Amino acid sequence: MEVPLEIAASYRARTRGLLGRETITGALLLTPAASVHTFRMRFAIDVAHLDRNLTVIAVTTMPPGRLGLPRPRSRHVLEAAAGAMADWNLRPGTRVEVRAAERDDR
Repeated sequence: MEVPLEIAASYRARTRGLLGRETITGALLLTPAASVHTFRMRFAIDVAHLDRNLTVIAVTTMPPGRLGLPRPRSRHVLEAAAGAMADWNLRPGTRVEVRAAERDDR
């Protein structure tokens, strides 16, 4: 299944994350990251911790106002709207693949 993906690789982008948004279409990949929080968030999110090979270590749903604990071996965190990861069948052991979007150079 292909899902639209934003990548937050800079300190500023990781710090901003999903703050100020009403929802997200697709997912946000925070890299590098081992934990997240949902303080000042407007909606609950699904959080998947990924290892260095982009294999899912753990998946959880976090309501607003929570602090997630760091996960050992976590190198990246994938965030999406609550319920999205269950719809995608994303669970521990699943390997995530990141591909560049195809460009339309007409």
